[in-house]
Amino acid sequence: MTSVKATALVLVLVCSGLNRAADAADRARGTGYVDSQGVAHLAPLAVPPSSFMSPQARAAFVRLVTGAANAPPINGNIDTVRAFYDHYNSALVANALKRYPVKITRETMNGVRTEVVVPAGGVAAENRNRVLINLHGGAFLWGEGSGGEIESIPIASVGKIEVVTVAYREGPEYKFPAASEDVAAVYRALLGRYEPRNIGIYGCSAGGMLTAQSVAWFEKVQLPMPGAIGTFCGSASPFGGDSSYIAFALAGQPPLPGAQSGGLSFSPYFSDVSLGNPLVFPTKSRRVLSRFPPTLLISGSRDFSVSSLFHTQEALTAVGVDAELYVWDGMWHAFFMDPDLPESREAYDVIVSFFARHLGQTVQPKANWDDRNSTEPAHGGGSEGRVPTPG
Repeated sequence: MTSVKATALVLVLVCSGLNRAADAADRARGTGYVDSQGVAHLAPLAVPPSSFMSPQARAAFVRLVTGAANAPPINGNIDTVRAFYDHYNSALVANALKRYPVKITRETMNGVRTEVVVPAGGVAAENRNRVLINLHGGAFLWGEGSGGEIESIPIASVGKIEVVTVAYREGPEYKFPAASEDVAAVYRALLGRYEPRNIGIYGCSAGGMLTAQSVAWFEKVQLPMPGAIGTFCGSASPFGGDSSYIAFALAGQPPLPGAQSGGLSFSPYFSDVSLGNPLVFPTKSRRVLSRFPPTLLISGSRDFSVSSLFHTQEALTAVGVDAELYVWDGMWHAFFMDPDLPESREAYDVIVSFFARHLGQTVQPKANWDDRNSTEPAHGGGSEGRVPTPG
C-alpha cells in the first residue's frame, strides 16, 4: 500500500521497448514501441500478481476475473442486473456480519429511505456526537440494500460509530441530479441532530462520485460543508487516463471504450448531463473544489478509476484542500468490499482513522476562486463504457 498526502502521485510503467521511439525493426520483431503520437503499443507481456498482495487477495482476484463472465451486461435488463449484484453483495454481507457484528434498522429521513448501522456493542463515547453517511456503489443503477450494507458494516463496527447508508434514486428510472437531491435531504435531517463538522460522508465507485457531487450540490444550495469526506474508487474527476486501459488489460479484458471521450454512457442516470458541469465533475470548477472539506481517496493500482483519483487529489491539493490518497498495489476496483482480505482490513483502519482525526474540526472556507480563467488541468480525461467489477 502506498500513501500520498497533499502531493501529486505519478505512475511510471516500465516495460521492454517503451524507452525508445518506434522503428521498423521494433514492429518486425513484435516488441513494444511508442509511435509518433505518443501511443504505447505493448508487446505480449506476462504480468504476475503483485508481490505486495496477500495470498488471500491473489486467490480472490483470480475468482473475480474468472467469475466476471457470469455478470449480466450493464445495459441489460435492469431487474436482472440488480438481482445479480444484490446476490453478489449479499454473500459479502453474510461474511462481514461474522467478523463485524452490527444492528441494522430502517429509517426514512426527509422522504428518503435509509438503513442505520450501529456496532452491536454500541457507539463509542467519543463518537456519540458524530455520524457517517454512506453512499453505495453500483454505477448509479444498483446497490441499494446489500450494496450499502457491505460498505457500512465494517466501518460502523471497526470505528464504533453510527453509519447511515442512503437509498438514493438511480437510473434508469431517475436522472441526475436526483441522487444529489436525496443525499442533501438526508444531510438536512441529520443536521437537526449533529453539527456539520461532526458529519462525514463516504462512498465507493458510483458512491465515490456521488460523494463529490453531493459536496458540490451542498455548495449550490448553500448547505454547510461536512467535516470530512471519502471518495473511494471514483471521485470528483472523470474516469480516464492510463488506468482506463491498463486495468482492463491486467484483468484480461479489452480497454475501456471511449476512455478519452469524457462520456458517461455506462449509466442512463447521466444521459442528460453536460460533462463540463461541476455538479457532475467538481474538478471542472476550482471555486467549487476549493470548498471541499478534508478528503480521503482510496483505490487499488489495478482499479480502472485510479487515474481519476490521482487527478482529483492533484486538483484538490492545487486549491488548498487537505487530500490524502492511499493506493494498494495489485488491488482492483472496490477490493475492500471483500471483508476477508487483509488489505480490506487495512483500508477499514485507514478510513476510521481519517474520520476520527477530522470530524469535529472546524472546516475553514478556502479561497474564492474565479472560474472564468481557470478550470481543471488540461490533461484531465474521461470515459464511457463498462464497469467491470461489482461496486
